[in-house]
Amino acid sequence: MKRFLLYLFGMMVLLTQSSCGYNGMVSRDEAVKAQWGNVQNAYQRRADLIPNLVNTVKGAANFEQSTLTGVIEARAKATSVQLSADQLTPENIQKFQAAQSQLSSGLGRLLAVSENYPELKANANFQELQAQIEGTENRINVERNKFNNITNDYNGFIRQFPNNLFAGVFGFSAKGYFEADAASQKAPTVQF
Repeated sequence: MKRFLLYLFGMMVLLTQSSCGYNGMVSRDEAVKAQWGNVQNAYQRRADLIPNLVNTVKGAANFEQSTLTGVIEARAKATSVQLSADQLTPENIQKFQAAQSQLSSGLGRLLAVSENYPELKANANFQELQAQIEGTENRINVERNKFNNITNDYNGFIRQFPNNLFAGVFGFSAKGYFEADAASQKAPTVQF
């Protein structure tokens, strides 16, 4: 009888341990989804600020219309690329990131060109929006880093033995990461 009870206890421990792997996959998958929501919120905040920035800049006399048009088009493209947490493959994240990078580039050009307009630089609304966009870019970077850390934890967990045996069976697959843009690999040229 004692052996039978030990056997039952051993089986209970084994079953509990195997379910912990599944439960761990579920909780890590949910963490990735939640963090993806935070990333999207940060990008949405930036997208929401852009119309106000564009309207403020439009008030500046003789401002380059092509720069404004480029930002507006980049915003439209960036907001049209929708990616749910269930679609976080490396290829989909690259597409999402490419659209967001175009918007970042357009904003950078807009802010750089604005340096040529003293009345715009002195505008309190423009200064406030510029500060909010800079803060939002920092938030985006923080959320992307958190996303990569949580995704790394998830991907590592589903690849560990014995979790890797069950991950595919239960539909858990590796998620993609945010990566640096190819252009960022080249150091900028600074001339004085």
